[in-house]
Amino acid sequence: MHTPDVGFLLLPLPGFALLPFGGFLDKLRFSADDEDLSRQRYCRWQILGREADETIIASCGAEIRVQTVPSDLNWSDYQYLVIFGAREAEQTRHLTPSYHPLLRRASAHGLSLVSIDNACFMLAEAGLLHRHRVAVHWRHAHEFATHFSSISMTTEHLYLLDGQRISCAGGSAAIDLATELISRHCGRERALKGLADMLVDETRDTGHRLKSLQPEPDANRHLIRALALMRQYLGTPMNMDKLAAQVGVGRRQLDRLFMSRFNCTARAHWQEMRLQHLAWRLQHTHHHLAQLAEEVGMPDVGYLSKCFKRRFGVTPTVHRRRSS
Repeated sequence: MHTPDVGFLLLPLPGFALLPFGGFLDKLRFSADDEDLSRQRYCRWQILGREADETIIASCGAEIRVQTVPSDLNWSDYQYLVIFGAREAEQTRHLTPSYHPLLRRASAHGLSLVSIDNACFMLAEAGLLHRHRVAVHWRHAHEFATHFSSISMTTEHLYLLDGQRISCAGGSAAIDLATELISRHCGRERALKGLADMLVDETRDTGHRLKSLQPEPDANRHLIRALALMRQYLGTPMNMDKLAAQVGVGRRQLDRLFMSRFNCTARAHWQEMRLQHLAWRLQHTHHHLAQLAEEVGMPDVGYLSKCFKRRFGVTPTVHRRRSS
């Protein structure tokens, strides 16, 4: 019997996203055996939980049953503990006391801790990211920076390998990360096995830039730069003259670019980006409006509420209530 070259413990948190979990797990399955037999020959995995027979419910309602608990493990069989974050970053952070002993135990046994999606909030809250850099999903970047300002983070990477701390922004990038980790232990050929079956053309490197976040290919390079800066400084009350200077054009030229592409001024487009982000955050978090207002660079809650109602027809409070 072939001894697996690498072992993974998969720890889905309550409310985890099914896409990165399923993508990561299926990549392991394809690479673990010859043909499509799904035996754990070249790599092994177990779904870990705190209690035996525990059922973890994903954000979509699907249920995953725990296969093993810490007391039953032979820790030396595994090299990675992969944590899949909850639906909301705030929820993940508040789960930390319940999972802290498990994380510490895995780290003490020499396992690399891998955070998927907003699981980085749990590792940061547990004090396990000291002197490490972390890849954060761009939607959670300002919230992470607010709570953990001393931890270096990036939104420019799909995943990031920093010693025994590995992070992934989530989504389909979990497939890319799984491929990279398998390649480390089982070789590139085995790591790439099954990608065609998953209808994945090729793996993306850690610095891959999402086309879905970029304007159309024929967009002006100054416009592309301006949009990137707007996302980067979403929570910064930067004035438009300074933004135009960073882009390398005059204020009037910047407005002409935005009028040509979006039929609105640069300031109006940035305002729209902030309000859309706020609407998403109201729907997916329980943070107070004052905190969310700071996230989008509009700390005057009264003014923000007026802008929000003018755009969406309801106040932020009503929007949150309807969403829930």
